[in-house]
Amino acid sequence: MSDARVLLVDDEEEMRRSTAQALGLFGLDVDTHASAEDVLELIGYSFSGVVISDIRMPGMDGMTLLQRIREVDAEIPVILVTGHGDVQLAVKAMREGVYDFLEKPFTAQHLAAIARRALDRRSLVLENRRLRAVAGKRDDIEARLPGRTQAMVDLRYRLRAIGATDADTLIIGETGVGKEVVARALHDISARADRPLIAINCAALPENLIESELFGHEAGAFPGALRPRYGKFEHGRGGTILLDEIGSLPFDLQAKFLRVLQERVITRLGSNEIVPLDVRFVATSKVNLEAEVAAGRFRADLLYRLNVATLHVPSLAQRKADIPLLFLQLVREAAARYVRNDIDVPPSLITEIAERAWPGNVRELRNAADRLVLGLDLKPDEAEARPEKQRLADKVADFERGIIASALAAHGGALRPVYELLGISRKTLYEKMQKYGLDKKLSVADDDYAV
Repeated sequence: MSDARVLLVDDEEEMRRSTAQALGLFGLDVDTHASAEDVLELIGYSFSGVVISDIRMPGMDGMTLLQRIREVDAEIPVILVTGHGDVQLAVKAMREGVYDFLEKPFTAQHLAAIARRALDRRSLVLENRRLRAVAGKRDDIEARLPGRTQAMVDLRYRLRAIGATDADTLIIGETGVGKEVVARALHDISARADRPLIAINCAALPENLIESELFGHEAGAFPGALRPRYGKFEHGRGGTILLDEIGSLPFDLQAKFLRVLQERVITRLGSNEIVPLDVRFVATSKVNLEAEVAAGRFRADLLYRLNVATLHVPSLAQRKADIPLLFLQLVREAAARYVRNDIDVPPSLITEIAERAWPGNVRELRNAADRLVLGLDLKPDEAEARPEKQRLADKVADFERGIIASALAAHGGALRPVYELLGISRKTLYEKMQKYGLDKKLSVADDDYAV
């Protein structure tokens, strides 16, 4: 059955049946469900339908369902229906992102018109996402750097703050975490976005030509220099220069680069003429530059000049709760890139992905997503990396612990939004935190949470 349908949730059987029949008369494909929990199993980032739900139901109510759906994809339209004239509830629902709010009784024609508009909107959202994925573009920082863990929230906050300035920036992170993605996002939100971003891999520059590559040269500056040539620094005038793995820059060249940073001028090889340089420098490093300074391989004055504004990109090990949603996003992007149909990733695979170690970080996770979309087997080393078989109870416990830890991180340790989001009592949340060894020091009192 096509995903372009209406999921109707109501605990009253007669209301479900009559509403579904009425919507069907207006040409809508409707699936009916007695509980909100059933609907959550059908919701995903590629879901192309809409959800219509009663608010007051036993178990998970409509407001909680709205929150859970928005955790999966905030742009899935949710239409809430209530038989209770509650203005405050309607205001709260609107604030939390509901598509529309209806009070019983309503006409089937009215509901059908709202549902059709919601389906059109959802179709447009999915088409825009597909086009952006194919073009390799994103519309905002959160789409480029997804994640709900506090580490990613902090990174996006600092990136936006630094991006609004013209400060030179140092980006630190392990291999494969997405340092270049951060650098490009920094450029794209700056005032230099319409000027070039010149990426230079310091580790790949030929040592005998590195000065010429960066600073340029005049004709006759060295054997083989038959004509003048702009260096990469000059090519980036008005824009941003990205120095990838700056720790690989030869020590003697670091002093010349320091002068460029301080004075914003360069001198081409074979020339005495000073050329003004209007650029912003962004450098990345996978190694600890302070340790490199201590070892005598990196200049201390250059490090101090670079690390005025520093961004630390967390590894996947530092944000494990983000792995499932990140993997699903990478699968969607791969499907668009390879012109494949959207893939439904089974929950068992998501659990396995979340439990595995990813030393190659996002780059390794992206490769796994690509192989899944292409229908390729896991590499032998990946097969060996699979966790040992666990009992079902252990898997459920691990999953529950991850959900609670992720929710605590996403809400900065505030407990009230966590137990409301999960649909459990405050006492139950405390008991589960104790059971799973979640540090209560990370939590804050309910009164500290501002709605």
